[in-house]
Amino acid sequence: MTTLTEAVRAGSTADVLRLVTDMPATERRACLGELKELRTELRGVPVWENGTERVRRALHLAGAACHTGAASAAAWLAAADMRWSQAPADALLRALECRDAAWLADVAHRLAQRPLSARVRYELMTGLVSRAGCEVPVTDAYVIGWVRHISGRSLSRDGMAALLRREPHLARLVGGVFTLSDVGEARWLLDEGPGWWQSSVAALAGEGLLDRTSLIDACVARLLRGGGPTDHRTFLPFLTELALTREEERARIADWTALARDAASPVASHAQTVLTALALDGDLTTRQLAQASGGLLFRAEKKLVRAQLVLLAKVLSRTPSSAAELLPVVAQAFGHEDTQVQERALKLVERHAERLDSAERDELVPAADQLTPALRARAAAALGVVAVGSEEVFEEVLPPAPEPVRLEPAPATAAELAEELSALLVSDGDVAAFERALDGLVRHAYEDADALREALAPVLAHRWWAADEPRQWPRVDDMFGTTRYGTVDARDGLDLLLATLHGKVSTATLHAAVRQGPNEHECAHSGLARVFDARLREVAYRLRTEPLPLLLATPTWGTGLLEPAELVDRLTEYRRLDARVGAVDFAQALLRVRRTDRAAAGEAAARAKALGTREGGRLARCLTTGTPAPGGLLAQGLRTGTTSADPVRRRTKGVRILVELGEIPELRADFPQEFGRLGRPLSVFTDRRHCAHWNEAIRPHWLAVLPERRELVAARLLPDLAATAVDDERGAAALPLLAEADGAAGEAVHLCVAYGLGARHHEDRLAAVDALLVLAARGQLDAVRLGTDLGELVGRGAVKARRLAESARTGAATGAHATVWEVLRHALPVPLAGLATARPEAAAVAARGLGDLLAVAAECAERCGARGDVPHLPETADRAGSSRLVTQARRLRDALGVEVAA
Repeated sequence: MTTLTEAVRAGSTADVLRLVTDMPATERRACLGELKELRTELRGVPVWENGTERVRRALHLAGAACHTGAASAAAWLAAADMRWSQAPADALLRALECRDAAWLADVAHRLAQRPLSARVRYELMTGLVSRAGCEVPVTDAYVIGWVRHISGRSLSRDGMAALLRREPHLARLVGGVFTLSDVGEARWLLDEGPGWWQSSVAALAGEGLLDRTSLIDACVARLLRGGGPTDHRTFLPFLTELALTREEERARIADWTALARDAASPVASHAQTVLTALALDGDLTTRQLAQASGGLLFRAEKKLVRAQLVLLAKVLSRTPSSAAELLPVVAQAFGHEDTQVQERALKLVERHAERLDSAERDELVPAADQLTPALRARAAAALGVVAVGSEEVFEEVLPPAPEPVRLEPAPATAAELAEELSALLVSDGDVAAFERALDGLVRHAYEDADALREALAPVLAHRWWAADEPRQWPRVDDMFGTTRYGTVDARDGLDLLLATLHGKVSTATLHAAVRQGPNEHECAHSGLARVFDARLREVAYRLRTEPLPLLLATPTWGTGLLEPAELVDRLTEYRRLDARVGAVDFAQALLRVRRTDRAAAGEAAARAKALGTREGGRLARCLTTGTPAPGGLLAQGLRTGTTSADPVRRRTKGVRILVELGEIPELRADFPQEFGRLGRPLSVFTDRRHCAHWNEAIRPHWLAVLPERRELVAARLLPDLAATAVDDERGAAALPLLAEADGAAGEAVHLCVAYGLGARHHEDRLAAVDALLVLAARGQLDAVRLGTDLGELVGRGAVKARRLAESARTGAATGAHATVWEVLRHALPVPLAGLATARPEAAAVAARGLGDLLAVAAECAERCGARGDVPHLPETADRAGSSRLVTQARRLRDALGVEVAA
């Protein structure tokens, strides 16, 4: 062992620095072998282990000094395994200062090109640049390091300006700030305090230390580049601090136009302000104003569109000759979703249409076809034509009803199974993929467990439980046991089976899990989660003790349904093999077997009874006895009212409307104890709403537990769906699957959809709209029920009217105007009544978002030609003023009560 290696192992950075400074290059290079061996040795030792941190720092210094190539030295300095125990920057610089300038520059630039995640220290990079006398590298790592360095040393704006004045590479580094690929890492530094960096840079530009024109160009270019909110929140203040002169603004009219058309809303607003000032001062030609307006009037922000219409009105009043060029641009606003914007644009056309010749007026006619029916008549009069648009027969457009997808057979070979399991372990997968892989694993383990383990070797490379590290925590038995972690989900369940197959879980742990079940708090999901968990734990225990030849409960269809004939075939195979049926697997099969096709059920029952086995007899009874149709008890309770004897009751909890379930005896009799919770009463007051079942990926598997009884599943998911609207949580992704499932779509299903339509997050609302359309396409949507629920939820404050309006607008945009209208016509009376009876101080709260909801309702009513009355609508339409609420109420009233020529 060399003296240098001994110093490294002793963790003495000072001795290492002294040794490498006196060594010739050949001796340093000769030490690399031992240093690399030590590095490999340290990789197996936790970073936090006592004594290793000093050794790692010394190793980092020694390796950097002993590498003679710039590339290898840079790779050593930025190595991931030494990222958290690096040598001091000044020691590294002293160890490397004997190298020539070109070598130091090469290392500096290589380090600067490393990603931010490499966490290369700025002090090291700038020290190398300074010693090499080279050009500063303008990379993300270097520039962000510089920003952090300046921000950390400055205590005030004056102090920052002083630091920047002393920077020898000021222009290049400031320019580099505007070319950062990701400003997120430095945004909180660049934006710390009012005018922190922005005013300092502007002050230096005023002093002539930075070129003002280059800075303005860099700001504008960065804003034109676009990006997320972080970008414009960082770079727009730079531009405003520079306080452009009118000449500088006039020189960039094309840039302001592009920003107004396409940039983020705050940037577009700034660009619009600049263009407005230029237009009012006469610095914009009519064509330039038309080009800028054309993009702005297509934007969704109503504030920007209205401001542009105000500007166009001023210009048209001052310059009547511009009407021929500007009015076609104004007509673009006829297609805006806000009818108040449409009316503003139409008023401009009405006021100045007389300045157009007949050919120019004819050009506006196609655009006027986008107006609401009531406004089209005015447009026709203004343009001097008989009618605008053509009479169209409304046709409702709904998506095709989803067809059930049959599961493919289990993977034929162990290699194919290994590929599918590998994909499932890195993604959640769907019910069909999971059930196929689960059945395949059971079959191949039964046929040739050794061949299966050999095929699975690549799959286990990155599984946490597969390592042989003695210090590993948590222990595999603890993780897969029942005392701490509760029920397993799909991915953990596969890990449990694979770990069992490879002998990583003890038989005692597997047996205890089967006997005791998971140790978890009771919640609304417990019944569904316990069944899913129990089946996987039973399969794991049987893998170790008595492998199953196949699974009985593997569904036929992707929804979880199992055809009765297939279940009889599997029971026949069990009898042939004289294999013992898994109790939980068979019970799950009984819950999944299709019973709605009575002819198929009767034929399968006869075959099952002929088997002469206990399971065959049980299946025959299940298929032939007078068990209510799936969801029958629940649907019956909903039809007959909500008395104490009903299995379902509608209850309120705060602003929420939830569903309680009574006892369901058919789900408790002759089923294993793990299934008992499915039939127990479900209360909104005694069950815990907050629980460990936070993973949304498990919910499709819960639907497959009771595939023909989605109301029972929906009742248990309802608190989670309510939380998406009331508490702004996430969790509506399973709604489309709920709509595609079988069984009655009753109170619980419709309440789930109602909460989803009012969810806080856009993706959850999209899922709810999908569910709404699927139910409508399948003829299972009760629009009266859903609308009434939505009205009550809006009235109680559980669902915000503005969110519901966005969902309704999305649904209507697909062509389902009649469906959406039928829902909204029953949703509107309650909030309209609340507005009519609200005290003056509460009226503003009651009206919030209601105008948007009325606008969507009016659009749908106009499109589908609806007629009739909405309670409390006339009172709202008769209110004084021209607010959006009153305007849209009048529009809806007119659409419902007045025959308007198309």
